[in-house]
Amino acid sequence: MGTSEAVLPSLSTAVPHLSHSKPCLNSLNSMLHLKSDINSRRKRALGYMRLLNCSRMLRNCRRVYSIQGIDGFSHGKTKISRLESVSCKGQQAESVSGITAEDGHGTIIAPKIKEFEMVEPMRHEKGGFASNGKFAAGGTINDTLGKASIDSIEDEAWNLLRESIVFYCGNPIGTIAANDPSNSSSLNYDQVFIRDFIPSGIAFLLKGEYDIVRSFILHTLQLQSWEKTMDCHSPGQGLMPASFKVRTVPLDGDDSATEDVLDPDFGEAAIGRVAPVDSGLWWIILLRAYGKCSGDLSVQERFDVQTGIKMILKLCLSDGFDMFPTLLVTDGSCMIDRRMGIHGHPLEIQALFYSALLCAREMLAPEDGSSDLIRALNNRVVALSFHIREYYWIDMRKLNEIYRYKTEEYSYDAVNKFNIYPDQIPPWLVEWMPSKGGYLIGNLQPAHMDFRFFSLGNLWSIVSSLATTDQSHAMLDLIEAKWSELVADMPFKICYPAFEGQEWRITTGSDPKNTPWSYHNGGSWPTLLWQLTVACIKMNRPEIAEKAVKIAEKRISRDKWPEYYDTKQGRFIGKQARLFQTWSIAGYLVSKLLLANPDAANILVNREDSDLVSAFSSMLSANPRRKRDWKGLKQKFIV
Repeated sequence: MGTSEAVLPSLSTAVPHLSHSKPCLNSLNSMLHLKSDINSRRKRALGYMRLLNCSRMLRNCRRVYSIQGIDGFSHGKTKISRLESVSCKGQQAESVSGITAEDGHGTIIAPKIKEFEMVEPMRHEKGGFASNGKFAAGGTINDTLGKASIDSIEDEAWNLLRESIVFYCGNPIGTIAANDPSNSSSLNYDQVFIRDFIPSGIAFLLKGEYDIVRSFILHTLQLQSWEKTMDCHSPGQGLMPASFKVRTVPLDGDDSATEDVLDPDFGEAAIGRVAPVDSGLWWIILLRAYGKCSGDLSVQERFDVQTGIKMILKLCLSDGFDMFPTLLVTDGSCMIDRRMGIHGHPLEIQALFYSALLCAREMLAPEDGSSDLIRALNNRVVALSFHIREYYWIDMRKLNEIYRYKTEEYSYDAVNKFNIYPDQIPPWLVEWMPSKGGYLIGNLQPAHMDFRFFSLGNLWSIVSSLATTDQSHAMLDLIEAKWSELVADMPFKICYPAFEGQEWRITTGSDPKNTPWSYHNGGSWPTLLWQLTVACIKMNRPEIAEKAVKIAEKRISRDKWPEYYDTKQGRFIGKQARLFQTWSIAGYLVSKLLLANPDAANILVNREDSDLVSAFSSMLSANPRRKRDWKGLKQKFIV
């Protein structure tokens, strides 16, 4: 988190090991990203430099920050106090004649500086960079449109992905959400979102380009401890930002010199002002994937990274009033970031939570101070898996059981523990549920079951082993059985079915963006391809993902890589969808890379351990209609 200036590299170093600097906030709006006009890969680097027509000096950027509850931590042999002024130093970039452009909002569209382009980057023992050892610049959007072959689609996607890279102090730090030249209003699509960068980061890892992911991990870690306030109230210290923006601001008294600053958003500026619960969970998942893919475990072993993991876990495992092991969150706290009736215990958050717990358990260094945290983590893993598998699962047999539920059971051995009324079973589900297959419902609360099928939650339950092996196969059986509804003309429905009529008006507040079969309300999202691919590979059924990818390839490039599609069949480009959406591009690339090398999916998959299987079997061995008998267990778990 903090470091001395001697640790900070100059910009002439090729993709250096990232420093622990923390830049200052600023309100001016500017961001670096790629803009290239090159058709030939061979000439790309030379042509790329000719575009640059700027001379900028990166100077000291200082911020005083504090880590509450931590008296100090060490990095190597240097002791760093809890209050420290840190700087991000740079050097003069070479001035080259050429072309510059602006996007109408004061954001300079410029390529990366010469020093980063021309120097050999850091390499790791396992894997490496692309064949030329560099981040190659991408072609322009106009140059890449209209290509028909599969190879050209992949080339186009890589060029577009690299065009979306954002630089901070000369080094790649992430990718913007969308790079749509047809839309003059950027809103917050010109920011780096934590959840949106995950498929981009995985794509770079699978390609052997590790440094952008390392830079992203460490810089977002520093943002974790920044002050965050909403109407005089500060959320938990371990909260990760939803997004951040790189702003280039002029130095006082020197019009020719500028400095880069990071401006994070923890939900203070988001629609609805909702904190992003999933950001920290995705960060842990990406951290583990980086270590597994690159072989560089030094990042996760660093003291500041270990501290960041613990802060996220303590925030998620903190005691509250809830009787359930699931995380209680508000509407809009994950990928579905608008009001869509998912407040409570949504499956997506629980699947990511479970996966993050298992990833953190692998990475936490054994030490005396972590024993209580690891004990709480293990207890929650067992309780959470039992709760989801037992109470969220729905298939034809369970649906019939709910149909016959008795209500108002006041006892410890109640069958209908959550007092679910049979009349809650929606008519669409009775006809829709296949005889073979099942899924995990979207939400569970007292007297309420959300029977909608949420794709990300179910797919990541397979990836993380939150679902059992039989349940995982049943979910894929259901996807195959309901292919025409969940995939249709463009994969993949974010949820099914959509809210319509009075239900839509009440649940969404008549949200004009979440109209029926659009956006989060039953829209089709191409980015979900990569989660589908990982799940299918884990269950040794890659043909399902291959079929979905082929459907996407028929039109996604021609449609200019939209954010989402509308209508029941996904036939229309979304009414308000951004084009050249980065995670649509990255999701496709990750799917292609994983299908070409299925073993690489292991960087994301969590395997169920024997202790968990034993504990879960002991729970199920008891009669579910009676009060649980814990005498057979060595340790008690709250379920």
